Amino acid sequence: MRYLSTRGDAPELGFAEVLLGGLAPDGGLYVPAEWPRLPELPPPGASGGYAADAAAIMAAFVGDDLDAATLARLCDEAYATFRHPAVVPLVQIDHHHWLLELFHGPTLAFKDVALQLVGRMFDHVLGQRGERVTIVGATSGDTGSAAIDGVKGCDHVDIVILYPAGRTSDVQRRQMTTIDAPNVHTVAIDGTFDDCQDLVKAMFADAEFRDRLRLSAVNSINWARVMAQVVYYVTASRALAGPVTFCVPTGNFGNVLAGWIARRCGAPIADFIVASNTNDILTRFVNDADMTTREVVPTLSPSMDIQVSSNFERLLFEMNGRDGGMTAEQLRRFRSTGRLDVEPDQRREWVEGTFRAASLGDAATTAEIARTFAETGMLIDPHTATGVGAVRRLVGAGGPEVPIVTTATAHPAKFPDAVERATGVRPGLPPHLADLFDLPERTASLPNDLAAVQEFVTARSRVGR
Repeated sequence: MRYLSTRGDAPELGFAEVLLGGLAPDGGLYVPAEWPRLPELPPPGASGGYAADAAAIMAAFVGDDLDAATLARLCDEAYATFRHPAVVPLVQIDHHHWLLELFHGPTLAFKDVALQLVGRMFDHVLGQRGERVTIVGATSGDTGSAAIDGVKGCDHVDIVILYPAGRTSDVQRRQMTTIDAPNVHTVAIDGTFDDCQDLVKAMFADAEFRDRLRLSAVNSINWARVMAQVVYYVTASRALAGPVTFCVPTGNFGNVLAGWIARRCGAPIADFIVASNTNDILTRFVNDADMTTREVVPTLSPSMDIQVSSNFERLLFEMNGRDGGMTAEQLRRFRSTGRLDVEPDQRREWVEGTFRAASLGDAATTAEIARTFAETGMLIDPHTATGVGAVRRLVGAGGPEVPIVTTATAHPAKFPDAVERATGVRPGLPPHLADLFDLPERTASLPNDLAAVQEFVTARSRVGR
C-alpha cells in the first residue's frame, strides 16, 4: 500500500512514513494511491469482536508496514480501554433510527476510537526505529484530550496541543490541562480553532522547523486517524444488514469522510446526512453550492465551531480526478478569497445523491436534547443533538427506505451545562473522571503568533536531546 499527497508534489510513501509524517511536505493530505476493497468479515455473531474486525479492515490500508500479529495486538490493547464490551454499541431510538455510541473511550469522545490506536502505532514504529517525534495538534475540543490520552504514556513522543482560549467546555479543557505527564503540553491560543489549525499547518510548512523537531500530527490531517474511523462505518452497516444512511455531526469533515471512504471501499452505505451548527459552511456547500467562510460563531457544540474544514481536501482531490495541481490551486484561491467553487458536473457526480445536509442553531439544539430525553429517557450531547435534529428535518415522520444511524460523538457529561439546561438533569462523569475538577491545571497562554508558538514547541521538544 502506497500513499500520495492531495497536492501532487510529494513523494509516495508507505503507511509507516505517512503515520509519522502527518501532513505531506507540499502541504497536502495523504490518501491511498489506490482504494482497496474491504475484506469479507464474518457475520456479527461469529465475529471475534470489534478489535478483530478493526485489524481485518485496516490490514487493507496498512499493507506490509505492520504484520498481522502486531496490528491485532495494537487493536486489542487500544479497544480494551473502552468501557462498553461492544466498544461502539448501536442503540435504537425509534423504529428507523439508531445511535452509534462512539463515546465509551477514556475521554468520552469519538476521537478515542482512532487515537487510542494511533498512539500505540506511533510508539511501536518509533520504538522499532529508536526515534522520537514531536506531535503538534489543534483541537476544537475533543481531539486534544483524546490525542493526549493516546500518547501520554508513549516513550518516543512529545505532544503540544493548541486550543482556542475560552471556546471549549470546562470538561474538554480540563481533560487536556490536568494531565501530569512530562511529554504533554497544552497551549490556549487567543483566537479560534481555525487560527489554531492555521498555526499547526504553518509549522508543518516551515521545512527547517518541521525537520529539526521531527513534527508529526494526530488530528484528522493524519491519514491513520481517518483510517481507524472507517472501521465503525463498516461494522455498523454490517450489523444492520445495510444499506444504511449515516448522519454525522461534523465541522472538520474528517468523520463523515471516513464514512465516505468506507462506502468507496465497498461498505453498504446509501448516503450521508451532514449535520452542522450555526457554523454551517458544509451545509451551505451541500445544499446551495456555497462554500464561503464566515466569522466563527461560538455555540453549544464547540467541536464544530469551524469554517475551514481541512478534510474536505481529500474529497476535493477525488472530485478533481486526483489532479493534485488543480486541488492545490483551488485551495490557494480559497485561502485568499474565502470562497471555494466547484463545477456543476462535479456537484452532480460527487455531492448530489451522496450527501444531504442540515444545520441547527443553539435553540434548536437545546430543543432536540429536550425532545430526545422526553421521548426516550436518553441524554445526548449538543453535537449528537444536531445529528438527531438533522434526521428529523430531512427524513420526516414517515421514515426512510433504509435504517438511519446517527454517530453519537460525545458523552453528555462533556457538556453538562447545555444538557442540564435542556432537560433539568445534570449528567455525571464516569467514575474514572470523577476527580477531574479537583486536579490542578497545567497550561500556557499565547497570542495567535507563529513565532511565539514555535518558540514554545522548540523549548519542550526532546527530539535530538
